[in-house]
Amino acid sequence: MALATLVSAGEGESLSSLSRLIGRNEAYLQQFVKRGSPRRLAEADRALLARYFGVEEAVLGGPKPAASLPLVSVPRLDARVSAGPGALNDDDRIVDAIDFPPQMLRSIGVRGAVALVEATGDSMAPGIADGDLLLVDQGDRRVTATGRVFVIRIDGATLVKRVARRGGAIMVTSDNPSASPVAADAVEVIGRVVWQSRAVR
Repeated sequence: MALATLVSAGEGESLSSLSRLIGRNEAYLQQFVKRGSPRRLAEADRALLARYFGVEEAVLGGPKPAASLPLVSVPRLDARVSAGPGALNDDDRIVDAIDFPPQMLRSIGVRGAVALVEATGDSMAPGIADGDLLLVDQGDRRVTATGRVFVIRIDGATLVKRVARRGGAIMVTSDNPSASPVAADAVEVIGRVVWQSRAVR
């Protein structure tokens, strides 16, 4: 019995004193250890005893903590999107990396390789502001009738734009109504923007 072991290893604790600690009668933990009554400690009692001894509740019969999955290291590239060439090219330099919980990446629907790039300009304001860090899922290049935000390449320039399919044509637009129209004769879709980070201004 783990509780009996903890008591015997401690200094000055007894089952009676611990019973008083958790607000029970003095015989409560004695009966639990010797007779198995109650069969399990109440959740509040178990939590209090675990804190007292500095152990996980699982030691006292509580649920085992879920195993945490290793973090996913996502590279942040020395690349900017919106106006200018070079984002997500094979020769883009990795500046550093930011760790993401795999559960988070799954929750936002990541399908493939991901990278972080910085947005420049205000053509996608107010949704995307100058300096925002964008997480780009290069495994999702599906353009549908519902316009979604993608990183694309047009004539060597790498942009972040809203892209939709209208019939057989690809329509590229900016969210900022004051931005210049986008000519889109040939569009290379690089990946969908699935998350962004913005510094408090």
